[in-house]
Amino acid sequence: MTARQLPTKMVEKVWGRDTLPAPFVAPAGTRIGEIWFEPPPEVPQVLVKYLFTSEKLSVQVHPSDATALAGEAGKEECWLVLDAEPDARLAIGFTRDVTPAEIEAAAQDGTIEALLEWHPARPGDLFYLPAGTVHAIGPGLALVEVQQTSETTFRLYDYGRPRELHLERALAVASGAPYGAENKRSIAAGQVLVDGPHFRLDRVEGAPDAATLAAYPGALLVLPLEGEVAARDGSALAGAGECLVAGGLGSLDFSAAKVTLLTRAA
Repeated sequence: MTARQLPTKMVEKVWGRDTLPAPFVAPAGTRIGEIWFEPPPEVPQVLVKYLFTSEKLSVQVHPSDATALAGEAGKEECWLVLDAEPDARLAIGFTRDVTPAEIEAAAQDGTIEALLEWHPARPGDLFYLPAGTVHAIGPGLALVEVQQTSETTFRLYDYGRPRELHLERALAVASGAPYGAENKRSIAAGQVLVDGPHFRLDRVEGAPDAATLAAYPGALLVLPLEGEVAARDGSALAGAGECLVAGGLGSLDFSAAKVTLLTRAA
């Protein structure tokens, strides 16, 4: 296949920002919360997004492939923190084991925020969220989210915003456990950030090494964070804020690359 750049879609969100970090620019009068790239036919299973927050996102949960009902789709995801204000936090899992009844009562009276474990978020942190993990993103963050291609989201609590909640479905799929330490890592721990059941994610500085080349023999998504990545045949080029789909890692030129994310379906 010939490499090509994917179209970019900006999505307005009440919790988004009217001023975005470079190279992005929010259209006048908008609050952009998500910037994402439509999953191409070659990698339909993986969706890549940027998230920019100025307010808290809803407390929510996603089903797995096994717990999703007809018309739903399972969703596991991860967050790589690109930038964070000093007090920025992510709510992931609970401070202790809780029952569905406790979750329901806390969602209804607004105390669920106190039940959740709020993790400090720093640039370079990577959080993997298995399906069923109750979570919320706090303000002051810029993230890259890599996920199964699914928008199935069950909201438990939304700070009084006039949006629909989905308590019955959320409680049916939510885990009442604390967040597993094995699901958090840092870019300092190495370039393989996720090697999971649904997708792989690598962070590469400069050109990929032989092991990474071998791990990406087929279709993949390429997200430059700094520098540029080009197709060797000259068919496509992507810089920061853009995304390429390519038939294999070996078909790409990393001579102008600095920091790049690579992802593919498992």
